[in-house]
Amino acid sequence: MQERSRENGDVSAAEPDTRRPADERPEPRGGGPGPLLGIDPGTRRIGVAISDAGRTIALPLEVIERGKDDAWVRRIAELAGERGVAGVVVGLPVRMDGSEGPEAAEARRLAGTLRERLGVPAVLVDERFTSVAANRAMASADVDSRRRRPVVDKVAAAILLQSHLDALRSRPPE
Repeated sequence: MQERSRENGDVSAAEPDTRRPADERPEPRGGGPGPLLGIDPGTRRIGVAISDAGRTIALPLEVIERGKDDAWVRRIAELAGERGVAGVVVGLPVRMDGSEGPEAAEARRLAGTLRERLGVPAVLVDERFTSVAANRAMASADVDSRRRRPVVDKVAAAILLQSHLDALRSRPPE
């Protein structure tokens, strides 16, 4: 997982996307104590992962079908409330050339919606290759493709969130 740096827009593994205002990003150690929720947004399904309270490990949690109504937003809010999350990490689908398309604009809207509805900070992180990594990991574990489809999104969300947790831990304390 890679994240963007503020200075030049280049992608690096250790620096978060600081181009967004501070209220859109969890603090370096999160927006307060508690777990973080990872979101891998898609047009049909949304993968959700959760970290432990110590923010050491990310675990796949759920795949939510994205319907025409906002039931999926309510479900994310329920999951966040049940687990006392302190922040949300939303995957930002950046193109290979670094540009952003309509999917990225939708991810930014989703982060804003979740920040508003949940009352916790939200950070956007580059999600390139998370679904590929999830599929490869499951394939190497001999999970056949029919059984991968229903879970790949939550595994991708866990990979996204774990990458963010690792980047947070690699930074020196402030």
